[in-house]
This record gives sequence, C-alpha cells and structure tokens, in this order.
Amino acid sequence: MQLLTKAQKAKMIKNYKNQDGTKEFKAVVKLFNPTGQGSWYLSELNPDTNVAFGLCKISDEEFGYVDLNELTSFKGQMGLSIERDRWFIPTNFSDLKLA
Repeated sequence: MQLLTKAQKAKMIKNYKNQDGTKEFKAVVKLFNPTGQGSWYLSELNPDTNVAFGLCKISDEEFGYVDLNELTSFKGQMGLSIERDRWFIPTNFSDLKLA
C-alpha cells in the first residue's frame, strides 16, 4: 500500500507551500504501525525532501517532522510496513491531541 494517495500528496504539498509559520492545517492523512506503537497525523509535505509535518504519537505526542522515506523503509514485527488509515477523515489537530 502506498503511504499517500495522489490527492493526499497534492493537498499536503499545497499546505506546505501556503505555510507562513502561523497557519494550522487539518491533518490530511493518518499513518500507523499495525504491530506496535506509532501514529502520524500529517498535514504538510516538502516535495523536495519528502519530509512531512504533523502530530506524531509514539510514546508521547508532539508536533514534528518525519521523513516519509524512513517510514516507507520501516519493517516492524512479522515484516509489516507502516500503513495508511484508509478511513481517516481530515481532522483538526486540536481534536486529535490528548493533552
């Protein structure tokens, strides 16, 4: 499974290009580790570096950057890869944060 659909990728790149340091975009996609910890709610993507921005939930939750190349190459238990939640609906970050 691809981590991003073409539409998601285009929206995330558009958000990246429109970011001025003050805007908060909705999370466009949710990626997760199907056999362990790790969920990434991503809103922006730098097309030059393939680095995305969003809310990262591993042991704690924090906003940060994640290299999609690293997520693509990750192999967890039983050799399973990071997956995209196909039923995720774009959501405000404030609705995703626990704290």
